Amino acid sequence: MPVNPLESPDLDAALLTALQLCEQAALEPMQLIAVADQLGQARRQADVAKLYQTWLAHCSSSADYIVHFNLGVTLSQLEQLPAADQAYRMAIQRKPDFSQAWFNLGAVIERQGRPENALTIWQSMLDHPLVGPELNRDLYIMVLNSMGRLMEEIRQLHSAELKLQASLETDPEQPKVIQHWVHLRQKQCEWPVLTPLKGLSCGEMLKATSPLAMLSASDDPGLQLATAARFVSDRVDQRVPLLAPEQGYEHPRLRIAFLSSDFCLHAVSLLTVELFELLDRERFEVYGFCWSREDGSALRARVKAGMDYFVSIAGMDDAGAAQLIRQHEIDILVDLQGLTSGARPNILAFRPAPLQITYLGFPGPTGLPCVDYVIADRYLIPDAEKPFYSEKPLYLPVFQCSDRQRPVAPLPSRAECGLPDDRFVFCCFNNNYKFNEETFSCWMRILAAVPDSVFWLLADNQWSQANLLACAERHGVAAERLIFAPRVAPDLYLARYTVADLFLDAYPFNGGTTANDALWMGLPVLTRSGRTFASRMAGSLLTALELPELITDNLADYERRAVELANDAVQLRGLRQRLELGRETSLLFDMPRFVRSFENGVSAAYQQARK
Repeated sequence: MPVNPLESPDLDAALLTALQLCEQAALEPMQLIAVADQLGQARRQADVAKLYQTWLAHCSSSADYIVHFNLGVTLSQLEQLPAADQAYRMAIQRKPDFSQAWFNLGAVIERQGRPENALTIWQSMLDHPLVGPELNRDLYIMVLNSMGRLMEEIRQLHSAELKLQASLETDPEQPKVIQHWVHLRQKQCEWPVLTPLKGLSCGEMLKATSPLAMLSASDDPGLQLATAARFVSDRVDQRVPLLAPEQGYEHPRLRIAFLSSDFCLHAVSLLTVELFELLDRERFEVYGFCWSREDGSALRARVKAGMDYFVSIAGMDDAGAAQLIRQHEIDILVDLQGLTSGARPNILAFRPAPLQITYLGFPGPTGLPCVDYVIADRYLIPDAEKPFYSEKPLYLPVFQCSDRQRPVAPLPSRAECGLPDDRFVFCCFNNNYKFNEETFSCWMRILAAVPDSVFWLLADNQWSQANLLACAERHGVAAERLIFAPRVAPDLYLARYTVADLFLDAYPFNGGTTANDALWMGLPVLTRSGRTFASRMAGSLLTALELPELITDNLADYERRAVELANDAVQLRGLRQRLELGRETSLLFDMPRFVRSFENGVSAAYQQARK
């Protein structure tokens, strides 16, 4: 009988014996896999790969395809992706219907940065078929979900929706898939967004909706809090050790850190960069902890220069990142991410700082018990709505900071923007997922009531554009009255606002940075305020500018006011003049005053936390 290398209690000796047997073509596949499993449990993946490669070089068996597959898995763990790719292909060559190898091959191709090729591999599994609702069902669902996820990432939104729908029709009990499916429909303005599928009601879809998507889906503050709390219960580990000392530290200057994946060309950095620059260095040391993409932008360089210490945590897990923040003895940790895409709330769960605050990135309750305060103003979170927040409001005179140094391109003409010179131009440059049928239908009624007007929108994606045009047609509004502007660099985008007449804000998810930008460029913003944070952002900005006549609280008044302003050039001109004055004198754009209020607010909160 062949020697069993597993008889040695010493793993190094077992490996050496196994390698020798491989070279003698005397190691059975089951023995090979047993040794490889032991090595894998000891996290010795490099030795596992060497063992499989040695066996394949000297041995042969009808089980070759399994060994090639296992080698692919191991090489993938070692980030040797081209070699893993080849191993999976060898497994498939020996067993063409080896469906798991086909799936893994697609995954490793995706990791090499070839998404279209990965999708081709996975689609071939559906076409042949290697998987289906009645054939390898679990793997079928994995293929559909992987395709849907990747298609969403590369903005093949409609195809992504169809793949996830097929997955849900096979197994409706997939909350994470429902979450993505709902948001994909929002992005494409597929109305009604919630529409029942086989085995899945609209109520069950609403229950699985993400906190971000819920900001557009509802103006019910209780529902938004419940959505956030459910997300935290499902995704955040609340049983981790708490790292920061309750009593805090005794630093001569408070160490304040900002946590974000958006320290790049992103709306959050566009607003906050001057805050970082102006914080009083006699009172504060300023840190940035980031997992942002390196986009090479001037804005990212400016953000980094505005920090005293800028630390990447991109390659660290949440526990390691939290431990690093704790090692720096941060007094105040300001999370700029909340529950938005790319968030890492498990860092906050470790409580690496004695005081933890959420700010700006997520306009709603986080539901995170490890977050103490949300920065707000009294318009944004009135007393009656405070029970719908898991955080205490930290009230400042105005909640939003503004960058006074944002670059603006040379101002264009209407013709250069593809706009008519002789029409009233309504605009809304919010992301299309903020739109809903009620508000868009209102906009179309406004256009119908102002026949010499056009509506200037962001060309977000081809599917939303087609759906918006179809909705306009249903309301009797000609397609040529909707004009779609492509995305451009921030300086060009800001300059555009000077050729529009009135910004129509979305509801229940107002513009945040977009409303600030429009107001900064002198364009009046008409908004509707509801009960939630997201639906009161623009109203907060207009309150700080002392322009309450641009705030409405119901759809009928919003519609009436838009038509009134479009037909009253004198009133609109007066609003523009007040905006121009407000740029120099208002609370909203007085950054030194904002920064002082921010400093005093967080300092007082820190002292209160230590009592």
